[in-house]
Amino acid sequence: MSQVLKAPPKFLPSEWKHANYVHFRSAEAERARSERLTAECKRLIEDSEKSVRRMQQDANNRLEKRLKDIKFWRQELEQKLHEMVQEIELLQTIKNRVERALRSCSEPLQATLDCLNERQKRVEIDLVHDEVEKELLKEKDVIEGVMALLQRTLEQIIEQIRLNRSAKYYLEKDLRDKFQAERIDDFCSLLSSTAASVEEQAGAGQCADGGLAVTPQEWETFSDVNIGKAEKERNNSASLRALVENLLVQTAADMRRQHEATGSALTLRIHETRGAKAELEDQLSKLLAEIASQEQNLDALKVAVADKEGPLKVAQTRLHARSQRPRVELCNDHAHTRLLSEVQQLTSHITRLKEGLSESEMELRALTRSQLLLEEEIQVKSNSLYIDEVICTQLRQPITIHDF
Repeated sequence: MSQVLKAPPKFLPSEWKHANYVHFRSAEAERARSERLTAECKRLIEDSEKSVRRMQQDANNRLEKRLKDIKFWRQELEQKLHEMVQEIELLQTIKNRVERALRSCSEPLQATLDCLNERQKRVEIDLVHDEVEKELLKEKDVIEGVMALLQRTLEQIIEQIRLNRSAKYYLEKDLRDKFQAERIDDFCSLLSSTAASVEEQAGAGQCADGGLAVTPQEWETFSDVNIGKAEKERNNSASLRALVENLLVQTAADMRRQHEATGSALTLRIHETRGAKAELEDQLSKLLAEIASQEQNLDALKVAVADKEGPLKVAQTRLHARSQRPRVELCNDHAHTRLLSEVQQLTSHITRLKEGLSESEMELRALTRSQLLLEEEIQVKSNSLYIDEVICTQLRQPITIHDF
């Protein structure tokens, strides 16, 4: 029991001093380390604040520069898109003009073909390969050539419109991306530290450099390629429009010139046909007068023959009666000689008159045949004149070649 209640051991003064010194030194060391740590933390805080402000400022500067770059390319894209839209509208207008020009060629071509078909109805000698037919065939070739050229041109315009719309599509797509990128970067440039901390909770760790496969150079090149392609197609389109403008003017002038040449040839042919018909009618009029004269002449010859037959019979009767005189009275006297001469002369006159009558009848038949030929030829000319002056003229009269 005495051992359990034994008093604790007592230390020496030197040990007490030593222990106090050790505690003092330990506390002093901990305080010094704490002061150094506090100073280091303050310095670290200041450095991190400076670094954060510097990084944020740099990021803001880079965002502003990026926004300027995006705005620059957006404006360039908007300008090229506006130009491309205008060019597509202009080319569409040219396309409509070419389509109208193609449609307007159908009526002149049909009129030309109808004239060629109608002129095949000319008959006999008037079915001739004249200047009108040559000009009509040439007009047909010109119109068909113009239509083929316009059709090829229309196909080129349609293809160019497709290329223009393709370039417009890529411009619009690039422009939409630029609008979205500008909106995002503009939003990022307005973010504050407080807002960023809230955003960090929702999307921290989602951004990684591994997904950014496009370099700034490639980014600029992408828009530059789209703009270059659009500019190239716009220049091609403008060149095509200028070419088509000249083509429309030239083709309309060619068709108008050929139309006028055909019209002039047709007018000249109508004049020639009308003149030939007038000459034939004049000849027919003279021929009819000659036929009437020949008929009168034939009647006069018949009357003359009839008039000579009476005296001939009288003279022949006298000769026959005087041949009955007896013996020496049957004398070849002057009366007998005169009667013989009268019979011979009357016979000669009647023979010549009959010959004249036969010739007159032959001539009358020849004149009648000529009359029929002239009447047939006049009918031929009338038919040709009707075809050219009435049918072909009416077919061509409504045709007017306007500028395309």
